[in-house]
Order: sequence, then C-alpha cells, then structure tokens
Amino acid sequence: MLRMIAAGLLVVGLPVTALLAADDAAKPPQQPPAAEAQPPAGAGGAAAGGSPAETAKTAEKGSLKSPYADYASVAQEGHQKWMAAGCNGCHGGEGGGGMGPPLTNEVWVYGKDDDTLFRLIALGSDELQKQGYSRKGSESVVGPMMPMGGIVKSDDDLWKIIAWIRSVNPSSAGGSAASAAPSAQ
Repeated sequence: MLRMIAAGLLVVGLPVTALLAADDAAKPPQQPPAAEAQPPAGAGGAAAGGSPAETAKTAEKGSLKSPYADYASVAQEGHQKWMAAGCNGCHGGEGGGGMGPPLTNEVWVYGKDDDTLFRLIALGSDELQKQGYSRKGSESVVGPMMPMGGIVKSDDDLWKIIAWIRSVNPSSAGGSAASAAPSAQ
C-alpha cells in the first residue's frame, strides 16, 4: 500500500525515499528456507529428492535395510503414515486385512525381510515379480498389491510404515536378507 502511495507522490514530484524506507521496515524479515529433514543414514540409499519407487528400482537386490533396529520407537508415526497413504483401504486400519491380505498373521506372500517388504510396497506386486521375486506363501487376496512408492513421500516414511507393520506382527521381524534374493526364472 505504501508503495502505491509513494508511486503517486513520485508522479507529483515529491520525494518518497523516507516513505519507501518506512514500507521496507514494516515488512517482516524474509526467513531462509527451512532445512529439509534428512532420513537416518542407511534409510535405503535414495538420492536426494528420490522416491521409494526410485530406490526400489535402483538399489542392489538385498541391500535395503531398515534404519530402525528398534522399530517400536517409530511405530506410532509409521501408523499415521500408513493411514495417510491409504494402506488401511486394503489392509485394514490395524493391518487385519480386507481385500488385501492381513499383515497380522504369519503368512508373508513374498517374504518378510526388509528388502522385499520395501520393494513390494514401493513397486507393487506386479513390478516385484518382474524383478524376479516370486510368491513364497498363499493368502486370499482380491488383486495385486498396488505400487505405493509414489504415494509414500520418502524412504524414511516407508521404513516407518514397515516399522509399524512389524509392531503389529512381531513375527515379521524374523526376515533375513537371504530371503531377499529373487528366485531364478
């Protein structure tokens, strides 16, 4: 507003330096952009700005490991991310299943190791199979797992979701990296 008044006074030929200085002083100082939170080291190896889908496509098979050894410490945050991403639509709000398999039982269709779970969630079951992974278990499901790697915002968010899954099914934490290797076709 003061700048508009100053422009009018300038047209009339009056000095406006003091008026413009007052306008600049009234503005709040510009804040530098907030630093983006970085996921913990070892959170999947995505390049800066990468998505879980990109990580799952480019990481060496068997290399994806959760940075959360104590998954209980981030489980609640993981559950919030689970709900926000819409995972509950297929697997239920507490992971008990629906049109997708329950995550609270001991059957893990593709395996329960970190690497496989990360890739399954990020890429979906069809793409996971294209990478050479095969079913290890059987569960009543309506359709394939959809890829969530573009919906879940970061590798760290996906690891927190996996931490929550492990918190509702502690038997899932027994997955080993050895089961991450895809089957030969």
